[in-house]
Amino acid sequence: MFAELDVTTNFTFLTGASHPEEYVHRASELGLQAIAITDENSVAGVVRAHVAARDIARDVAAREASVAKDGPIGPPLPTGHSHCPSPLLTCAPRLLPGTRLRLVDGLCVTILPRDRMAWGQMSRLLSLGRLRAPKGQCELHLDDLLGAAGGSELLLHPPPELPVPRGAGGWWSQAQQVTRRFAGAVSLLMAPRHDGRDGAYFDALDNLAAALQIPTVASAAPVMHVARRRPMADALTAIRTGTRVEELGRTALSNAEFRLRSGEDMTRVLGQHAAATLRAAAVAARCRFSLDELRYDYPTEAQDGETASERLARLAREGLTQRYPRGTPERIQAQMQHELTLIDKLGYAPYFLTVQDIVAFARSRGILCQGRGSAANSVVCFALGVTSVSPEIGTMVFERFVSEARNEPPDIDVDFEHERREEVIQHIYARYGRHRAGLCATVIHYRGKRAVREVGRAMGLSEDTVAALAGQIWGWGSPGMTEARLTEIGLDPTDARLRLTLELVEEIQGFPRHLSQHVGGFIITEGRLDELVPIENASMDGRTVICWDKDDIDALGILKVDILALGMLSCLRKGFDLLGQHALGRFDLASLPQEDPQVYDMLGRADSLGVFQVESRAQMNFLPRMQPRCFYDLVIEVAIVRPGPIQGDMVHPYLRRRNGEESVTFPSDALGAVLGKTLGVPLFQEQAMQIAITGAGFTPDEADRLRRSLATFKKHGSVSEFRDRFLRGMAKNGYDSDFAERCFGQIEGFGSYGFPESHAASFALLVYASAWMKCHHPGIFACALLNSQPMGFYAPAQIVRDAREHGVTVLPVCVNASAWDNIMEPAEQGGLALRLGFRQIKGLREEAAAWIEAARGNGYRGVQDVWRKAGVPPRQIVALAEGDAFAALGLSRRDALWQARAITAEKPLPLFAGELDGEGGLEPAAHLPRMTLGEEVVEDYLSLRLSLRAHPLALLRADLTPDM
Repeated sequence: MFAELDVTTNFTFLTGASHPEEYVHRASELGLQAIAITDENSVAGVVRAHVAARDIARDVAAREASVAKDGPIGPPLPTGHSHCPSPLLTCAPRLLPGTRLRLVDGLCVTILPRDRMAWGQMSRLLSLGRLRAPKGQCELHLDDLLGAAGGSELLLHPPPELPVPRGAGGWWSQAQQVTRRFAGAVSLLMAPRHDGRDGAYFDALDNLAAALQIPTVASAAPVMHVARRRPMADALTAIRTGTRVEELGRTALSNAEFRLRSGEDMTRVLGQHAAATLRAAAVAARCRFSLDELRYDYPTEAQDGETASERLARLAREGLTQRYPRGTPERIQAQMQHELTLIDKLGYAPYFLTVQDIVAFARSRGILCQGRGSAANSVVCFALGVTSVSPEIGTMVFERFVSEARNEPPDIDVDFEHERREEVIQHIYARYGRHRAGLCATVIHYRGKRAVREVGRAMGLSEDTVAALAGQIWGWGSPGMTEARLTEIGLDPTDARLRLTLELVEEIQGFPRHLSQHVGGFIITEGRLDELVPIENASMDGRTVICWDKDDIDALGILKVDILALGMLSCLRKGFDLLGQHALGRFDLASLPQEDPQVYDMLGRADSLGVFQVESRAQMNFLPRMQPRCFYDLVIEVAIVRPGPIQGDMVHPYLRRRNGEESVTFPSDALGAVLGKTLGVPLFQEQAMQIAITGAGFTPDEADRLRRSLATFKKHGSVSEFRDRFLRGMAKNGYDSDFAERCFGQIEGFGSYGFPESHAASFALLVYASAWMKCHHPGIFACALLNSQPMGFYAPAQIVRDAREHGVTVLPVCVNASAWDNIMEPAEQGGLALRLGFRQIKGLREEAAAWIEAARGNGYRGVQDVWRKAGVPPRQIVALAEGDAFAALGLSRRDALWQARAITAEKPLPLFAGELDGEGGLEPAAHLPRMTLGEEVVEDYLSLRLSLRAHPLALLRADLTPDM
């Protein structure tokens, strides 16, 4: 038996040429006892390898059981990893999670934890090095390693040159310190160089190990799982070093031998030193740690003698009383008690309390927030204030997401105002400590144009050729071009370099390039987070992140709370504040008048500019056809105009059935129960899972793997690998092949983007809230939109034009009336008018605007008056003049600019000094020609990005209108 103990995956970014999953599958093919994933100063890829090993172990066990029962069968079912084919797997290799430390002192050591405690020590060591260094780097010294507790197997990497000098401070003295500190747990790695002199090299390593009194252990030290990845390895090296492949020289791989090898192969390569393979297997046998041992502990959240469950129940009852001041319906009370019982049984009360604490903090600061996610649309979350979606409106079944059978943690995401989310993030760090809280990572993968550009340059293609290839890609795609298409864009399809480049571009799709910060996924623990997973600095000051992404977290069953930013929440909060300021009512998301027919009438006319989620041209086209009349129609609206349902051909069948043009039929009562509320058309991700379970006989575990494939399509490929399993299952349950094909096509459409019903329900509430505000208070809605920019599809000019079309009076920026934000003020004809704020003026800073507003007093009399009173820099006065903010003082834009340009930071120009000193002007007043309407409109757009004078095309209408 042989175990590979030192593997470099593509999570040693731009170095390893194979995915962790590919290594594990190849190890199974080769019959390896175990395989260690040991990326440099990182454990970012180990969870993916862990999931692959777990899937293989399950499939191999199922296959063996089936063979024992029924005899030989065909190839195993797909494991859900599109990087990996489905070969005939021979065994289930054990995964050894570890890392390769490259110390600043020069020593390189592979660490393989033997138990859970050793993993925690290794994780803290990596955290120490990562937190010392800028993002993406690690700074560890020999003393750091020596100060770490034992419990791990250490594999010393030999120095580049042998024999080793014995001087102080060099490799030899460092190795001696390590072997003395970790006596009995250190081995010397014996890996071939494949340079024709390996025999002598192995002899030298044996002598070195004997001198250090440690054994040697064998390793192929692979950087790829199969030999055909050598071109990819060289291309990655070229990208990393910023050179072309043909210029790599000794940096390139000398051959394709640095691949994963079987025990027999390693025995042949090592010759008389083959006993090192047995010692490698012995090391692997001592390393019994598995990532399954990482038990995540929620923060207890118990307070004042109450258990978490008791505290949750009390807060939920109090919240429900506030939600239903006139009495809670019995059905709601029963549902909440049912949810609380299940939450208590599964031990999830601390999770809900953590989310409640975060939401309570936000509300205490006046930060608008709204929960969503699989568990958010529940009575408990409604009572806690996490969501404002009424459980009487929702259609969710709580067990579908908090399930005793699946034993998965619930999922709650919370959206906060995009301008104030950082306050919430820093509160979490302050409450739990940085040693207990950290943001998830996001793995940035090679896709589309980036893959073409970086691989093309590395392969030496000209910039024109790279640009031509990149120009053929839309979205996340890869070239995949035919010879005819290459010829059409002026390239030679027979060119060998071009063909190899396109092959590499196709192969690199989905390769990780670097780690980034997740948009808001927080991991919060009861104990030390850095003993669960390494923590490192983010590129943004004040942020720390872990190296695992959300899929890794899900695979290990670790709590994640998404703290997300949403511009529409900023807009709505500002709108609610304006309504309160002008005595038009005190509202929040939960207290808005429900099911207002005028709101649905407005949406049915596609009058939705600025309305959350339904302001795009596609939505405006769909709204009149949909004619929403109730809240659940908005849930459908949010989910259906998406790439997934569109590509799955779900939109037109749903509309035909809704409009009575097509009968609503179900192939079976069982599927009718799943698809009834969407008229027989699957629109939600949950329905795709239910079809697989009910129609195709998937187990809940298989359906969960299908769900993960749907959720991670852009990173890992398509869901088509489940096709045969799905079609066989549908046929077995009596469904005809055409229906099964159509069902799977619809499910596959979700691979591009499938929307969960729980998210759609939360978003639908924001659709309704923003539509209600636009319908009944268009001026306030426009004001709030302008104050929340940048956001949405539309520019300020379009927002202002739409407001004026709805009867809103819009007033220009005025040095004596405007504030930094756009405001509402009494209009001459009654009601409220929208006054544009200083924030609309390009180049004017908020600090300068604050000084101008504070020093205004009874009003400014002229340009110099603003400069003298407010003391802002002259360039800010110029910006005011360019924005025509002095018009109310009787100054044209040119006159104001003439005076503003005369001001300098130190003193007025001599030409104007006499006038400023009260001596009378020595220079006659300048008589500047007034701007034409066209010039004024152009200047308005240059400074304000909008004009209240005229639409630009209105000035050309006469020229564009044909003579009748």
